[in-house]
Amino acid sequence: MRSPLSHSTAIIGAGIAGLACARALDAAGLPATLFDKARGPGGRMSSRRLPEAVVDLGAQFFSVRDPDFGRQVEAWRRAGCAAPWPTSLWSAEAGRWQRHADDLARFAGAPRMSAVTRHLASGLEVVAGTRIERLEGSAGRWTLVDERGARHGPFARVVITAPSPQALSLVSPHDAALAAACETVVQRPCWAAWALFDAPLPALPGVDADWQAVRLSDPRLRFVTRNQLKPGRQEQGESLSLLANLAWSETRLEESPEAIGEALLEAFREALHAGVHLPAPSALGAHRWLYAQPEESGVGEADYRLSASGLALCGDGWRGPRVEDAWLSGHHLGEALAADAP
Repeated sequence: MRSPLSHSTAIIGAGIAGLACARALDAAGLPATLFDKARGPGGRMSSRRLPEAVVDLGAQFFSVRDPDFGRQVEAWRRAGCAAPWPTSLWSAEAGRWQRHADDLARFAGAPRMSAVTRHLASGLEVVAGTRIERLEGSAGRWTLVDERGARHGPFARVVITAPSPQALSLVSPHDAALAAACETVVQRPCWAAWALFDAPLPALPGVDADWQAVRLSDPRLRFVTRNQLKPGRQEQGESLSLLANLAWSETRLEESPEAIGEALLEAFREALHAGVHLPAPSALGAHRWLYAQPEESGVGEADYRLSASGLALCGDGWRGPRVEDAWLSGHHLGEALAADAP
C-alpha cells in the first residue's frame, strides 16, 4: 500500500502554471497542496476590484496555438469562465489606427481574468496568504517554512512556479543544477496602470465606437484595453488598463504609482487622433510587476525542470511569456510527475 507521503506534492504558486500542474496530478488521483502569498489563486491573471470597476493588471487575454491548450480553453468556455475577446483589436502608430486582423483565437476570463484561475482551483487544496521562504529536508521528504516560521509538510516533492529569481533562493541550498537553470532565465519587470472615467471615451474617426484593445508603438506604452467591454463587465463605467513597455519599465522601477499612471495615460492621449481629447480621469493608479514576463529564449530543451531531489520548476520562464505557455509548462510537469509516481 502506498504511503501518503510517497506521492504528495507541494506546489509553490497558485497562478496558471501551478494550477495546471495540480490539475494534472488531481486527474491522476495524486494529492497536491498549493501555497500562495496572495489572498487567493491568480498570479498574473489576477484582477483588482476597485469601488467603481474591476480592472485587469496582468494578462489582458490569452490566445490559442497549441491543441491541448485549445481543448482546455473550450472546457473553460463550457464552464462559463472564459469567452472570446477581444473581437475589436487595433494597432496605432503616430495617431493612425488600423484594425489588427489575424487567425488567432483570443479569449478573456469572464467576468474577470481571475475567473479562470478560480475555476481551476475549485476542489484543490490552496493555502492562501502564505509566503514560503525556505525549504528544509532532502529527496523524498521536504518541509516548507513560511514567513511566520510555520512548517508545512512533509511532502515527497516540491514544485516551484515562482519567477526564477525567487525560485533560485529556494532551490540553491539544495540543488545546484536547478539553481544553475534558474540563473539562465531572465524575468523582466513591467508597470501596469489603470484609469477610471466618469464619462465615456470620445469617438475616434474611422475606429469602432466599441473598440476593445489597441497595440501601440510608443516607447512608453505597448497595450491598452477597455475593461468595461470585457465579458461580463458591461455594467461598470469606462476604465482603461495600460501596460507599459518592458524597457521603459526597467528604467522607472522606483517611481511612484501616481507618476507612472500619469505618464502612461499621457502616452495614450498622444496616440489619439489630432483634436480628440480624453476626459479627465476620476481615478488613476499603477501596479509594479517586478517579474512580469520572461525573455522569449527561456524555453530550452523542455518547458519544465525536474530533479531526482524531488524538486521541480515550471512556469512561463521555462517556455514563453504567454498564458498558454504557463499552462502548458505546468500541465506537462504534472503529467510527468504523475507518470513518475511510485
